[in-house]
Amino acid sequence: MPHESIPVRPGRFWGDESHIVRDVFEWAANRVVLDTDPKTTARPASELKAEAGQTITPEGIGGAEAMRVFTEVLAPSTRAQDDPMNLAYIPAAPTRSAIAFDMATSAANIFGGLWEAGAGAIFAENEALAWLIDLLKWPDTASGVFAAGGTMGNLSALHAARASAKHKRIEAGLSPKPEGGWAIACAASSHSSISNAADVLDVDVIWVEENSDGRLDGPGLRAAIGDQAERVFAVSATAGSTNAGIVDDLASIADYCGEFGIWLHVDGAYGGAGLCAPSLRDRYVGIERANSMIVDPHKWLFAPYDCCALIYRDARDARAAHTQVASYLDTIDREAPNPSDLAIHLSRRARGLPFWFSLATHGTDAYVAAVEQTVKTAHEVADWIKSAHHLTLLREPDLTVLLFEHVGWGPEDYMRWSRRMALEGDILCLPTKWHGRVVLRLAFVNPATKASDVKAVLEHMPL
Repeated sequence: MPHESIPVRPGRFWGDESHIVRDVFEWAANRVVLDTDPKTTARPASELKAEAGQTITPEGIGGAEAMRVFTEVLAPSTRAQDDPMNLAYIPAAPTRSAIAFDMATSAANIFGGLWEAGAGAIFAENEALAWLIDLLKWPDTASGVFAAGGTMGNLSALHAARASAKHKRIEAGLSPKPEGGWAIACAASSHSSISNAADVLDVDVIWVEENSDGRLDGPGLRAAIGDQAERVFAVSATAGSTNAGIVDDLASIADYCGEFGIWLHVDGAYGGAGLCAPSLRDRYVGIERANSMIVDPHKWLFAPYDCCALIYRDARDARAAHTQVASYLDTIDREAPNPSDLAIHLSRRARGLPFWFSLATHGTDAYVAAVEQTVKTAHEVADWIKSAHHLTLLREPDLTVLLFEHVGWGPEDYMRWSRRMALEGDILCLPTKWHGRVVLRLAFVNPATKASDVKAVLEHMPL
């Protein structure tokens, strides 16, 4: 992209920055269309310090030198999350249009907390949220907001749940807190952010044993909670656990929560995206009765980091918990759909815009097809693993996470092989633990991942 093709307004405060802006935009435009690899490229801080030098100085090092340090030292020391062979953790596979529009979102510098300041952007975000709400089959009272990742989304939802439970007790003439204090109920397979949220909220966690299929269910809740239901202000269920991709028994959980008037929160950070896939829809029966849910479009809905969709069945509960009051906020229109009223934040970028732009550009049918493609790829690899003499599939996948082991290998073998593959850039496949033993794990969220490429790597697994 030639510099002359980008008209740039001179900087108003820091002098003429037009050449810096052009350099940054040119690099970003080129990066969006480059191929990537899943190599492990992390380096010790001492090495980075030696190569980057002192970058923060009284005089500044200048835009050209800062870009050189970034492009030659810093960026190469990161891992490409969107590579088709990056199958570790829950990676990301943003569309090119979503990444490109993330630049536009940043360039527009929109304050996305209040309707008065960011109405157009918030309107667009709400259009994308409406698609998700429709998938949930929730009523017109539902609304949501894009927050900064699943951890913040879970914390915000659980705070709203406790505020709602507290309000109900006060309305009934009871003390704001039950005897023994508040508690959250969840399974050990729940994401670590749930127990962290309990720490932040200063509440107890009632750990519930999963059933024989590895799922949280209603009978398990009844057995673990017993006569303490009054203390439980929320049950946190999982739609696609991070480690194994398991969807909890949402229907029986919803039955239990409905019986005792307990808020049901569904952590669908990864697996919630599967709601759009007809082949997976039966996994989610019961989610239509939940009170809140999160899904991270930066995981399986092809948006860039960071983007968590937090959705409430009744947004009034969220506003009652999260609306901030201050003298300088007195002029805010409280009837407007202000995203700052729906989560633990006030200042907020319009982080849902790249997701909206990609969804609007490609259409929901393309998203459904892309999710279904990853499901097909995961099941093709799973079937191949079952037929391989040297590998064992540990459970049939609920969604697109595979757990498997190599016959005769131990923990050190897995670590050695995984490290070698990561350094060589063949595949990113990390060990995890399943039922107390070390195994291997693959997470498919990228429709560009080819089953044949994965099988070619797994067919020959030298140490």
